[in-house]
Amino acid sequence: MQKTWFITGASRGLGTHIAQAAIRAGDRVVATGRKRESVTAALGPDSDQLFAVALDVTDAAQVQASIDAAVSRFGGIDVLVNNAGYGHLGFFEENTMEDVETQFDTNLYGVFRVTWAALPVMRAVRKGLIFNVSSVGGLRGSEFGSLYCATKFAMEGFSESLAVEVKPFGISVTIVEPGPFRTDFLTPESLRVGVKTIADYDERRAMLRASFEQRNGSQPGNPQKLADAMVVLANEAEPPMRFLGGQFAVDAASAKLRAMQAEFDRWRDLAIGTDGDNPA
Repeated sequence: MQKTWFITGASRGLGTHIAQAAIRAGDRVVATGRKRESVTAALGPDSDQLFAVALDVTDAAQVQASIDAAVSRFGGIDVLVNNAGYGHLGFFEENTMEDVETQFDTNLYGVFRVTWAALPVMRAVRKGLIFNVSSVGGLRGSEFGSLYCATKFAMEGFSESLAVEVKPFGISVTIVEPGPFRTDFLTPESLRVGVKTIADYDERRAMLRASFEQRNGSQPGNPQKLADAMVVLANEAEPPMRFLGGQFAVDAASAKLRAMQAEFDRWRDLAIGTDGDNPA
């Protein structure tokens, strides 16, 4: 059965590939981006399968208007893809509160705004799937990525909780956790680096920035294949809570699980010893 997708951040990167994959599958797509003309440039003119809408996820009124426009055009929303976001890099001590607020406003609060607006539409028909695009950075923290990882860790906790809350309404939530993919994530359009500097970090900062620049364009992940995989998941009766993207993410997640289990086992007796007399 033909589905209607609502995709944020569809004017470039993974969002564009997801929209193209859904259209190839015969579905309808409401593709959003901060500038409607950028969405049209990436995906083509509106058609019976495509509807481009301007959306800045930091603007609550625009979020609601875009959801209303999607429902008016296609009658509902079957698949919501919370994809809009950017990466902010920098050592935590070199970041500012403005950096924090801006990163969270897009990567996390934007997800909240769009989900709040879309849920009543899905709940009314008792069905739907929400893809929250996280990252391997939502599974493990990384040097130079404290703010970005903080938003993705928060998204993961939000998604787990939301999944339980909306399951009775026939709505599923899947967290997509890509490793490095050949998108524009490492370009200036998607990546920001704090301008505050502290001398103690100079050597590591230079090394890390050079590493990111060298990796741009040579990431192992293929975004078209990830988008195609998401279309497959959207047609599953019971989609997974988490879906890792690429070998790098699979290896990183497996290593994190092993390390966590080893640490739990090492401190198990001391941890259990903090219980009181009341049974759990």
